[in-house]
Amino acid sequence: MIVADTSALLALVNSEDDHHARIQELWSMDPRRWVVPWAVLPELDYLMRAQLGNAAARLFLMDVAEGQFSIEHSQPGDIVRASALDARYADLGLGLVDGVVIAVAERLRATAIVTLDLRHFGALDLPFKLYPRDL
Repeated sequence: MIVADTSALLALVNSEDDHHARIQELWSMDPRRWVVPWAVLPELDYLMRAQLGNAAARLFLMDVAEGQFSIEHSQPGDIVRASALDARYADLGLGLVDGVVIAVAERLRATAIVTLDLRHFGALDLPFKLYPRDL
């Protein structure tokens, strides 16, 4: 199982992104392995509308609604874990979304997180790989 962070999904849908081809390659290997934590969706929607426009964001929302992405909904412990991670790494400013991504990856025993955010994820000692960095 691979848990997707906002940065990777933004690169996946944006053909102009420098990392698009690499993320698209990872996605095409087995999209069924990818899980999108619920907390990623509002952040991704905001960034897509700001960077790619409303039409692109609506297309992604339609893909989500049609089941093109496996959405992992919250469990009670996810927010607790995200809060603990944010407090533990206060100097990083980890935040809710990245904390939930990690919490979901831990809970689901993921093999990797797909992310381009190495400032946050790369600074942590995590029990899974970071794609595409660790490929």
